[in-house]
Parts: sequence; C-alpha cells; structure tokens
Amino acid sequence: MNVGRRVDYAVRALSYLAGQPTGKIVSRVEIEQKQAIPSYFLSKIMKDLVAGGLVQSHIGSKGGFTLARPAESISVKEVYETVERPIVLMECLDKGENYCSYCGVCTQRSVWDKAQSLVASYLGGVSIGDISDPRGLTGRLAALSR
Repeated sequence: MNVGRRVDYAVRALSYLAGQPTGKIVSRVEIEQKQAIPSYFLSKIMKDLVAGGLVQSHIGSKGGFTLARPAESISVKEVYETVERPIVLMECLDKGENYCSYCGVCTQRSVWDKAQSLVASYLGGVSIGDISDPRGLTGRLAALSR
C-alpha cells in the first residue's frame, strides 16, 4: 500500500481546517500556504472532499472552505477512500476469483486479508480531530528554526 500525494494533501488540508475556530471560512490560498500544498493538487482534492461530504465550499469574495462535519467524525480511512478508492492491499482481496484463478487455493491470501483489515481498522480509528493542526506545517517548521 502506498499513500500517495493526494491522500497526504487531503489529510493536510483537513487537519488544518480542523484546527481553525468553528465556523471560520479558510481560503484555498491559506490552506496552500500553511500546509505547503501545490495549487494544482489542492483544487482537485478540495473538489473531491466537497463531493465526498467532508468539506463545505463557500463561494464569494470571502469564500473558502470549512469542514462539513465535526473533525472527530471524519476518519483518516474515510479521507483515503474519498480521494483514492477503498483500501485494498491486493487486487485479489477485492475481486476474488474473477481476478485470479488461484484465490481459492492461495496460502497467502489470508495474510493479506488480515493485514488489510488491520490497516483499515487502524485508519478508521484515527480522526482528523486527532491530528488537527491550527498553525499548519509551514508555521510549525518556522517555529523550529527560531
């Protein structure tokens, strides 16, 4: 399993939103700057997060984003699955016999199935509220150099 940039950036964006005062509308540019997310990635990711019901988009000159639900109710697993796809360590776990004719006799399938369950369970138990970030990565990094 590889956690790609889309997931990383989505979690960064949501953790920053979670660290803001309730109701504060945060601009896309602020998220980009505070969490070091390239603009071209963030626009697409925020669209996915809005479509997935995790973020609300606010239009207008003072527009931006807020969380659509309490941060404690948004799991890292849900974020992963919103911007990527369901967590699947091996395609045969998802597609079964249609993918691989050896599924019924494979000795390693149960190992990967258990590993997938453990990863999904762990990520399902970590909320965006658990990793909220009021200052953002750039603010925390700057504080270290002082």
